[in-house]
Amino acid sequence: MEYNRLRWASRRGMLELDLILMPFVEGAYPKLDASEQADYARLLECEDQDLFAWFLHRQEPEDETLRPIVDKVRNFARERPGS
Repeated sequence: MEYNRLRWASRRGMLELDLILMPFVEGAYPKLDASEQADYARLLECEDQDLFAWFLHRQEPEDETLRPIVDKVRNFARERPGS
């Protein structure tokens, strides 16, 4: 998925997700390897409610292949300045 479309897809229907995903796609996504970028694109196909639960550590993705990218997003959100 091209970067601009990916940025657009990172904008969600929930402000809380926008505050997590937009900084990630702008700050961390360009540094991911191709496999991780593909995983992020797959992550964006998930439902907002699932993403919200995963990022708040309320649940883990059933698809174990998504767990590493979920962890990267969580860590980025926790470690970035101002968070």
